[in-house]
Amino acid sequence: MRILTIKTRYTMVSLLLLAGSLSLCAQQKKYQVYTAAFYNLENLFDTELDSAIMDTEFTPDGANHWTTEKYRKKQANMAKVLSRIGRKYSSSGPAFIGVCEIENRRVLEDLVRQPTLASSGYEIVHYDSPDRRGVDVGLLYNPRIFEVQSSKVFAYHKEDLPEYTTRDILLVSGKLAGEEMHVLVNHWPSRYGGKSSALREHAASIVRHVTDSLYKQNPETKIVIMGDLNDDPVDRSVREVLGAKKNPDEVTEGGLFNTMWKHYERGVGSLGYQGKWNLFDQIIISASLLGEDRSTLRYWKSEIYNPEYLITQEGRYKGYPLRTFSGNVFLNGYSDHFPTLIYLVKDLN
Repeated sequence: MRILTIKTRYTMVSLLLLAGSLSLCAQQKKYQVYTAAFYNLENLFDTELDSAIMDTEFTPDGANHWTTEKYRKKQANMAKVLSRIGRKYSSSGPAFIGVCEIENRRVLEDLVRQPTLASSGYEIVHYDSPDRRGVDVGLLYNPRIFEVQSSKVFAYHKEDLPEYTTRDILLVSGKLAGEEMHVLVNHWPSRYGGKSSALREHAASIVRHVTDSLYKQNPETKIVIMGDLNDDPVDRSVREVLGAKKNPDEVTEGGLFNTMWKHYERGVGSLGYQGKWNLFDQIIISASLLGEDRSTLRYWKSEIYNPEYLITQEGRYKGYPLRTFSGNVFLNGYSDHFPTLIYLVKDLN
């Protein structure tokens, strides 16, 4: 048993942590903690050649010599991370985990069957996307915590680039703690060339349209937007087009709060590139999760999961995420991204 002290908007309170619930010492109130996470799994491909996509490098004869042994090690490493995320405050782990850079449903099925993850009982929401490399997004969820009711994808289509294809945007709707919840999982277009920002801004406009539609149906609905956005919180796609704010008091009805912006402002990132930290892996929430009503789900705090075992300890990339490959050299690492997560709480009294 341990005492955890957190700061609310008005007062400093002490919370007693016990089996995933928080007891407010002064008022003897209990809170249930729910975790939502996102993780870029960095090229979680199977070993079989798929003629419909560009996956040659992830085959035994390809550039990475992607063998069954390497695939099994990668799966075990990914499961190790997912089995540990969010356990600090919630013994049952995340209610749901958004993932990207996965080849197909099969790799997710293999993942949730890993010994370190199987007891969590995660189920899968996945659709094949038209991405040329064959990478998709997906959602793992614990059906004992998050009740999925429906899912669909929104295709990326840009009228002035009709031939351009990329990952779909996944919408999963259901109930968390008995409340309506919508989760949007994203993997926006990568950074390349001088005009790629426009591609991500278009992806942001799709998400904004979906969010507005959900708000129109129910102004009090809870929305969680997560993904590898390939942009930082300060970039136009996130800050202006999506309209995700840095501070909760800036968020108006129908607006969005970026839970990761303050981390970025402190120089903490989820991936490093050319000597600079970026925070592409963001979790953005609806205004309805910022309310003061303690009887409903509300946002508590966010986190970048970066324990020592996920960090490169030496060499040129010291301090960066310990990835699977360096060039074509197998490192038996994890991912070139750190996972991100948020905690939601609800009064049990």
